[in-house]
Amino acid sequence: MSLALVFPGQGAQYVGMGFDFCEGNERANAIFAMAEAALRSKLPLKLKDVMFLGPEEELKKTDYTQPAIFTMSCAIYEMLKDRFAGRVAFTAGHSLGEYSALYAAGAFSFENGIKLVSRRGALMQEASLNNKGSMAAVLGLDDTKIKELCAKAAVVGYIAPANFNSLGQVVVSGDASAIDAGEAIAKELGAKRYIKLSVAGAFHSRHMLSAAEGLKADIDTFGIMDAKIPVVSNFLATEVKTATDIKNALINQITGSVRWVESIEYMKSKGVDTFVEIGPGSVLSGLIKKVDKNFKVFNIDKVSDIEKLAI
Repeated sequence: MSLALVFPGQGAQYVGMGFDFCEGNERANAIFAMAEAALRSKLPLKLKDVMFLGPEEELKKTDYTQPAIFTMSCAIYEMLKDRFAGRVAFTAGHSLGEYSALYAAGAFSFENGIKLVSRRGALMQEASLNNKGSMAAVLGLDDTKIKELCAKAAVVGYIAPANFNSLGQVVVSGDASAIDAGEAIAKELGAKRYIKLSVAGAFHSRHMLSAAEGLKADIDTFGIMDAKIPVVSNFLATEVKTATDIKNALINQITGSVRWVESIEYMKSKGVDTFVEIGPGSVLSGLIKKVDKNFKVFNIDKVSDIEKLAI
């Protein structure tokens, strides 16, 4: 068995997330406490209150969503890290989840990680306000037809592939006008569904350039170190380990596509056959199974899920 740990990104959040972990484990509690302390002056409401009690609209705000998912993922990892010690070949995460993967790989402390995630979220929120955009999930088209869709919709505005989530599931990002135009084009090309997403902005596109520039200016202040375990970068779809490569990957990830399918295929090529998804929801587990149905895949979203972890 060759094991990889994977971590979800924005969109996986839900009210009540992480509550049972916080209640039942000293290590997890310590992570939540550190998150609260780090964000006390940055957020008007307590992070735990919004995570556990809502309202959902507040939790959906990037300023809360990103640190909430990062905190829950890291808390679960802390509970289980002794079980994984010496057994993890790679870590990886989807978009925001890459930060959780880097934490698990030892690339920064939790205190630095939560500050980094908070800064990323604030920069992306600001970019979203300054550059209005949208996103849509396209189901049932291959990558060639996605490129054709974007080329045709570009007549009315900027549009580009943002997330290559699975074979036949790609998210596009860009100007609202182009995202709107893409719906009819997708149907003409044979798409099964075209789902406009309820998001704050056009993530993983050039609309996030100011956020990438802001992160580049600040990134040296967050104590990023060489990773102890290779981390598969969204932007590169291959592994990074040195502090320099990690910083560059995080900066480029903000405007670049999430190459999730290629990332899973890369780990498969290195012998990985077992994946554990750590954090809210189980979206990545489903996407990984679409790459290869023979993978062993587990997800840890609740304390009760730990009992099913057969590794």
